[in-house]
Amino acid sequence: MENDSPAKITFADLNLDERLLRAIAAKGYTAPSPIQAQCIPYLLEGRDVLGTAQTGTGKTAAFALPILQLLLRHPRRMPRNCVRALILTPTRELAAQIHRSFLEYGAHTGVHCAVVYGGVGFQPQINALQKGVDVLIATPGRLIDLGERGCLNLDSLAVFVLDEADRMLDMGFQPAVQRIVNEIPEVRQSLLFSATMPSTVRGLAESFLHDPVNVAVAGESATADNIAQQVWHVEGAHKKQLLLHILQEHHTEGLVMVFMRMKHAASKIADFLKKNGIQAEAIHGNKSQNARERALSAFRSGKARVLVATDVASRGIDVKGIELVINYDMPNEAEAYVHRIGRTARAGASGKALSFVEHENRNMLRSIERLISQTIPVQKDHPFSPSKHIPAPPSFQRDSADSRPRSPNRPKTGWQFRKRRSA
Repeated sequence: MENDSPAKITFADLNLDERLLRAIAAKGYTAPSPIQAQCIPYLLEGRDVLGTAQTGTGKTAAFALPILQLLLRHPRRMPRNCVRALILTPTRELAAQIHRSFLEYGAHTGVHCAVVYGGVGFQPQINALQKGVDVLIATPGRLIDLGERGCLNLDSLAVFVLDEADRMLDMGFQPAVQRIVNEIPEVRQSLLFSATMPSTVRGLAESFLHDPVNVAVAGESATADNIAQQVWHVEGAHKKQLLLHILQEHHTEGLVMVFMRMKHAASKIADFLKKNGIQAEAIHGNKSQNARERALSAFRSGKARVLVATDVASRGIDVKGIELVINYDMPNEAEAYVHRIGRTARAGASGKALSFVEHENRNMLRSIERLISQTIPVQKDHPFSPSKHIPAPPSFQRDSADSRPRSPNRPKTGWQFRKRRSA
């Protein structure tokens, strides 16, 4: 989330509940980003919003904070299987991330949040819904699955958010989204966010938004011309050895940053490199502030050639002499890629960025290439190329959990919960 706003206002100026302000302060934020400063007042008034904003501009807080505040204004215990606010998002990674944000911002509120997505068992999600949910974050396929199983009742829905609408349509979810829209009460507050606003997205917005406020905030989308970017296709089992190969065989005198998705994995990779003679330090959220500062000092001074970092811990790092950035794990958000590789080629210097792309990451790679308006060259021949170990992968499928064939015992049409149309 950005901490600068052209209006120079604070979160307190937005008349947010004290419990939300405490959570915001705990995260170290003082001023709302542009998308937050523009959206929050309208959403607190109950207006529909059509937002053009990329992930990375702070848009999750732009809708999470006012939703939490509206729920606090009108507290009620939700009946079994019922939901008050629904956030629909295209991928399980983004769903999990939004869920974490709601938990953080709602830490002092008692608001009950849950997340449902494919690829995991049904029963824990069914159990969560049975208790009644204030905020539900979901992917389309799993939401429909739960509806067809009779585990979901949207009669009480008051707020509906469609996030990353352009990506949702790119992944072929328009029929599912339209089906879900048809199942929710007509009287509700609705929000749609999209990084781009093609005619298909605008048409979808017109089908369910009522007199929306248009909010557009530009995000970071360009990469420096002096960064040489490459994609290395590799299977997960070979990533560790590929990293070692690159660091040993393609030695650079400069510093190297390696980006990971998970905190514990960052520490393991740093230890692995040390055991193989490469001085490395890890920096992530589980490290104390003193430990982070020591790791950063060793990296800045050159005592550690490699810094292994997660996205959150890397924010604000500006170290001279970083010649190579390696995306060991692809980011969950395309915009994070721009932020990551921007650690190199600072102050007019040149740099290089390599990305390890597993088969399941190819959708994210396409999103990144759309965002930066260029195709990233592929390193086709390397010792750990998938073609040297396994047959060529089949054509890419979207989230398998959202595209499974229907069980013969499942109903073919109609959800199993009641619908209510409000006049």
